[in-house]
Amino acid sequence: VSPELYGDNYPRFFTYWTTDAYQATGCYNLLCSGFIQINNKIAIGAAISPRSSYNSTQFDIGIMIWKDPKHGHWWLEFGSGLLVGYWPSVLFSHLQSHASMIQFGGEIVNTKSMGSHTSTQMGSGHFADEGFGKASYFRNLQVVDWDNSLIPLSNLHLLADHPDCYDIKAGKNNVWGNYFYYGGPGRNSRCP
Repeated sequence: VSPELYGDNYPRFFTYWTTDAYQATGCYNLLCSGFIQINNKIAIGAAISPRSSYNSTQFDIGIMIWKDPKHGHWWLEFGSGLLVGYWPSVLFSHLQSHASMIQFGGEIVNTKSMGSHTSTQMGSGHFADEGFGKASYFRNLQVVDWDNSLIPLSNLHLLADHPDCYDIKAGKNNVWGNYFYYGGPGRNSRCP
């Protein structure tokens, strides 16, 4: 959700890249050169529809990112086999051979205007403990190994920078594999 970028409050399917951890480089979607879209069946930057509803119907989006061993590009797949495009290998000097870390989750911008934490919600705006149908989630977390095989995560490390504003809770089962619930309301009585 980015009212500054899109002019509304809808969640969107977007891409982003940075080569220096947000210091001076980076770009959303196709607003500059970087990500190369190869098909038009997915509109990058478009509002996601249908969307999950609190305590009602839930919808999933499958995403996979992997490195092409021949050309070194990092590919984005949506759903089951729909190639959206790729980030060219020349963008990333530190990803020439492999990624050393993978992060899943949510992110908000907190400018602390007027000294308070932002009221921007993460995920559904509800804490992880509320669980399915209420909190947002990632499920079936896997990584693509050096030979392009999918393997389950071996050790998931959880991090919530501001746990009174947003939190996370992980689990594992035979249906969802490795998963976590996450989110929160932002500014609240415990997160001033």
